[in-house]
Amino acid sequence: MNATTTAATTLRPVWRGVLADSYRALESVVAGVRADQWHLPTPCSEWDVTQVVQHAAGDQLAFAKFLGIGDGPAYNPFEPSGAVDGAPAELVRGAIEQTALAWSTVDDATETVPTPLPHGALATPVAAVMCALDAAVHAWDIAIATGQASPLTDELATHLLAAARAGHPAPGSGETAEIVEPLRQWGAYAAIVDGSSGDAVGDLLRYLGREPR
Repeated sequence: MNATTTAATTLRPVWRGVLADSYRALESVVAGVRADQWHLPTPCSEWDVTQVVQHAAGDQLAFAKFLGIGDGPAYNPFEPSGAVDGAPAELVRGAIEQTALAWSTVDDATETVPTPLPHGALATPVAAVMCALDAAVHAWDIAIATGQASPLTDELATHLLAAARAGHPAPGSGETAEIVEPLRQWGAYAAIVDGSSGDAVGDLLRYLGREPR
């Protein structure tokens, strides 16, 4: 049994719950941002709170499109403008509703699904939890920037880390690598932060290039 298969087997019973928990975290944290906090800096050093919200919403819409629902984001999620027409909370809510609908169309027996990640199609549980990872970690970014409590739990972080570290043929080389590594090389995640946190949340954040606080 290879690393991808192991991760898929581990995550198969829980991926729908992981998605729901991650979406709840993102929507709750965005709803908690005060009017004077939208342009505060975040752990994503180049982006303020509004830009992280735009990026997170856009990534979800991209997943939905690859699953056959919607047209994807109307902007480049990796070049967020920092200006939102309407309420940012509505942008996030709409993206979550569309992507949750897309995942609801995926049958439990479906082995793989297409993704917007450079890896292409992934085992369904791994793809779903990678989608959840994007929502959850950006919920944490926004929470830290705005003084809210971390939305991550050790249980959720354990599942997210299992997907992030699943082995898969890397785009281009075809050599097996942890799924996050090609994304890290392309700038989506910073280098691993050295140290041991003693808990799953800290381990996840360090692995994704964030300093637990």
